[in-house]
Amino acid sequence: MRQTGQMSGETRLNGETIVAQLIRNMDLGRFDMAYTVLLPCVFDVYLHPADHARLAGIFDLIVEDAKRALAARVAQLNTVPTVLGLKRPRKFGKEYKIANQDWVIDFFPDMVGTVPLGDVEIHSELNITAQPGFRGIKTTLMDREPSVTVARAPEARQTQKLGDKVYAEIRYEDDSGPQVYRVMQNQVRAGRGGPDVPMDLALYSNDEVSREHLVFRRDAATGQFYVTDRSTNGTWLDGKRLKKDVETPIAAKAEIGVGEVLKLTFEVSR
Repeated sequence: MRQTGQMSGETRLNGETIVAQLIRNMDLGRFDMAYTVLLPCVFDVYLHPADHARLAGIFDLIVEDAKRALAARVAQLNTVPTVLGLKRPRKFGKEYKIANQDWVIDFFPDMVGTVPLGDVEIHSELNITAQPGFRGIKTTLMDREPSVTVARAPEARQTQKLGDKVYAEIRYEDDSGPQVYRVMQNQVRAGRGGPDVPMDLALYSNDEVSREHLVFRRDAATGQFYVTDRSTNGTWLDGKRLKKDVETPIAAKAEIGVGEVLKLTFEVSR
């Protein structure tokens, strides 16, 4: 589904506008059932690269504010006014809710040049794992059709359940900003990925990063980590280029170069 909003004119994009567009997207993306209305709770927000760079330092604050506003909107939808104008809990009709425990909001720069300066394009889903026929909606602030086609794949989203063991953390910064990947399995495939090449750790960069660039493996018996280069342009471990397709042990803390464009800081959890 696609929806467009009104033209923003010359107004400089700010947090209030982004939050308002998130609420609008949630309202438009509702999914009706017999007794419940599900609302989108996973949002990918695409901005012009200049807007993304200008606002990057306050994304956490915008997300915090947006979650409060979205929760307030859900509470409003679940109440009805009395004759005197006072609100009381809804006793009849459908319940509005989200399928996830919380809202997930991620910001991305539009690297293909389709989102104009000052615009906001939002792609939403009804749950962390998107299903055919059970989708959210795409909306824009300006009066145009949504145009971003290179989106973060569902497998790039990482959720941690209570009690999950985190074996290591990988910190890096790609074209979508600073990231932390928590290693909770014994094998992690990393690279640009693609529709037919799903990655555990999706790296958003240019084509110097291979679709499958490297593989981390943890020996379940010993806890030792290893890395294997699968790439065209090379992988470096603490400054030394790895031999392709040769598994190499990793120290408890290490720096891994991906081509010559990204650096991953790897650290085993204690």
